[in-house]
Amino acid sequence: MEELRVKGLSCANCTRELEEQIQKLEHGQSATLSYNSGKLMLDENVSIDQVGKILSSEGAYIVKPEKVQLNKEHKQDEDHSGHNHGSNDNNTHDHGHVHGQGGANIKLLLGISAVLFVAAIFLQSHVHQAITISIYLISMSISGYSTFLKGAKNLLKFKFNIDTLMTIALVGAIGIGEWKEATLVAILFGVNELLEGLGMEKARRSMEVLLQVAPKEATLIQDGKETVVPIASLQVGNVVMVRAGEKIPSDGSVVEGKSSVNEAAITGESLPIEKSPGESVFGGSINNEGVMKIKIDKAYKDSSLAKILHLVEEAQETKTPTELFINKFAKYYTPIIIAVAFLVILIPPLFLGGDWKTWLYQGLAVLIVGCPCALILSSPIAIVAGITLNARNGILIKGGVFLEQLGKIDTLAFDKTGTLTKGEPHVETVIEYDEGNFYTIAASIEKSSSHPLAKAVMKKIEEQGTKTIDPEEVETISGQGIVATIQGEKYWLGNEKSMNHITITAKVQQDIDQLKENGLTLVIVANSTHILGMFGISDEIREESKEVIAAIHRAGIRHTVMLTGDHQKTAEKVAKLVGVTDYFGNLLPEDKVEKIKMLSQKGKVAMIGDGINDAPALATAQLGIAMGKGTDSAIETADIVLMQDHLGKLPEAIAIAKKVNLIVKINLSLALGLKLIALLLTIPGLLTLWIAILSDMGATVIVTLLSLTILIKKK
Repeated sequence: MEELRVKGLSCANCTRELEEQIQKLEHGQSATLSYNSGKLMLDENVSIDQVGKILSSEGAYIVKPEKVQLNKEHKQDEDHSGHNHGSNDNNTHDHGHVHGQGGANIKLLLGISAVLFVAAIFLQSHVHQAITISIYLISMSISGYSTFLKGAKNLLKFKFNIDTLMTIALVGAIGIGEWKEATLVAILFGVNELLEGLGMEKARRSMEVLLQVAPKEATLIQDGKETVVPIASLQVGNVVMVRAGEKIPSDGSVVEGKSSVNEAAITGESLPIEKSPGESVFGGSINNEGVMKIKIDKAYKDSSLAKILHLVEEAQETKTPTELFINKFAKYYTPIIIAVAFLVILIPPLFLGGDWKTWLYQGLAVLIVGCPCALILSSPIAIVAGITLNARNGILIKGGVFLEQLGKIDTLAFDKTGTLTKGEPHVETVIEYDEGNFYTIAASIEKSSSHPLAKAVMKKIEEQGTKTIDPEEVETISGQGIVATIQGEKYWLGNEKSMNHITITAKVQQDIDQLKENGLTLVIVANSTHILGMFGISDEIREESKEVIAAIHRAGIRHTVMLTGDHQKTAEKVAKLVGVTDYFGNLLPEDKVEKIKMLSQKGKVAMIGDGINDAPALATAQLGIAMGKGTDSAIETADIVLMQDHLGKLPEAIAIAKKVNLIVKINLSLALGLKLIALLLTIPGLLTLWIAILSDMGATVIVTLLSLTILIKKK
C-alpha cells in the first residue's frame, strides 16, 4: 500500500463518494480516503492519473504524488520526522499548485459573483430585462459552473448527490423565471462549500501542528567530531549532543551534563523535569538549558514519540458508531427527500387544485433541503478536535470510537498499586522501644540490601542522619528476614514470624495488632531478649489521588471502584483516604476480570491500570485506560494512554469527551432540526430556494463553529 496526502476535500459526503469511485478502479478495492485527515491509502498498482482525475472532479488534488511505502520504518521515519508534515506543500506536484490556489480563486469568484448579483438587483428597474437576466446568468455561471457540470454528469449516470440536486434546482428555477433566486442559491451554495472546507481544514491544521513536534535532525558525536544527521539515520548506542533549546532526537539516557527538560510534547506536563547522568529522556522533549550528551536507546521509529504520533494519525481514521450511523442515514436521506420533492410538485396541483408553477418552485426548494453535508459534518470536526486537544495534554486516545466511549462511561475501576498509590513502599509509622540502638541497628542491617522494604526503611533512617556499623556476619532467612551479628551481639530484622526466639510483651503485641489492623506491613528489629522497635510500611498514596477522584465524580462518573490484590484492610484504608465509592481486596488477576464483568452488567465501565499486570482487566472493560509514562506495553495494551505518571489529566479528558459527545448531539439536532423546519414551510407554501439553502448553510456554519470550540482551552 502507499499513502498519499489529498487537499481540497471540502465535503464529507463528497469524500465518501470519491472513495467509492476510486474503489471501482482496477486494483482499487482496498482504497480508503479519509475526510478527517486528508489521507488516501492506495494499492501501488492503481493508476495515479485516474485517481487524480476522480479527485479533480470535486476540486481535490494529491499533494505529494511520490509513493510513500508503508513499511514501518519508512512510514515513521518520513511522517514523524516531520518531512511530510513540515514540507509537503513545498514539494507539491505541478497540478497541485493549480488546485492549491483554488481556495483563493473560489473566494475571488464568489466575490465577483456577489458583486454582479447586487448590481443586477439595482439595475433591474432601470435597464431592459434582458440585461439583468444576462448579469444574473453570468453571476450564476461564475459561482455555480462546477456544480452544474458535475450535476449534469451525475444526471446522465442517474446518480443523485448534492450536485445533482442543486443542478436540477437551478435549471428548474431558471425554467420558471426565478433568475434572482437561482443566482442567490448558486452563490450561497458556493459559500457553504467553502465554509465546510475551511472548518475541517482548521481541525486538520491543529492536528498537523501537533504532529510537527517531531525533531528532524540531530548532532551525532563520533570519534570526537560533531555531525548533523537526519534522525532517521540514528542507531541504538549512538551518542548525540543536545544544546539548550534543542529537541532530544529519540528515547535515550543522559551520559553527560545536567539540565531541565520540557516533556510537554509527550506527557502534556508543562513543568520542566530535572535530568542528570543515568536518567532516561524522551525523544521530542526539549532541553531547557546547558548541554547534554544523550545515548540513543531506541531508533526514532521505535521511540515513544513516533508511536504516539503514528497512533494519533491512525485515531483520525476510525469511525465512531455515531459517524457510521450518520453516513448510513445520509445514503437513504437524499433519495427520500427526492421522493418528497416529487410529491410536493405533483400532489397539490393534481389533487388540491394548486398552481403548477408555485408547487414546482416549492418542490425545487425541497430538493435543496436534501443536501446532507451539514449532517455528515456534525461529527468529524468535533472528533478530530477532541483527539487533538487530549493529545496536547499527553492523553493518547487511539480512535474516535474510544473518545465517544470515554464520554459515556459511568463507572471507573482503578487498580490500586501504581495508579492510586505510587507503587513504592513507604514508612508510614515508626514505634521505638530502644531509642539508643533501634535506628543504628536497623540501618546497619538494611544498608546493603536491595529489597524494596529495605530501601523504604533506609530512606526513613537517612532523614535521622543515623550512623551505621558494619556487621561481622549477615544471614538471610527466606520469607522471614535477616539475622546479623554486630559488635559481637546478634540482632534480628524481619516480620512477626522471625521473632519466635523471644517472648513478645502484651504492649508490643497490641502495637503489632494495631499496625496490622491499619493495613501496614511490619519490619521488626530485635536483639536476643526484646524488640527494639518496628516500622509500619505501606504503599504511599499519590498526593493527587483524592483530588482527582473528587474531580472525576464532578465530571459525571457516578461510581468509582478500586480493585487490588492487597488484603481487605489495606484496600479499605486506601479507599477511605482517596474517596472511591467502592473497593475490593484480595483479588487475583482473574478475580479482577470477574469484577469488571459484574460492574459491566450495571453500567458502562472503564478500567485504569498500569498496562502490564492489569492487561486482562483492561481488555475485559468496555474501555481500557493505561498509565505508564510512555512505556511500550502501556501504549500497546490500552484504548487510552495517560502519558503522565499520574491521574491528574484524567478528569479533563473525561470532560473533553463529554463535551465532544454533547456537541455532536447538538450538531445533529441543529442539522436535522433546521431541515425539518424548512420542510414544514412547504405545508403553507412558504419555503423558498434561498431559505432552503440557508437552512443547510446555517447548520454548516453553526456545526463547524461549535465543533471548533473544543480546541479552545481554558486558562
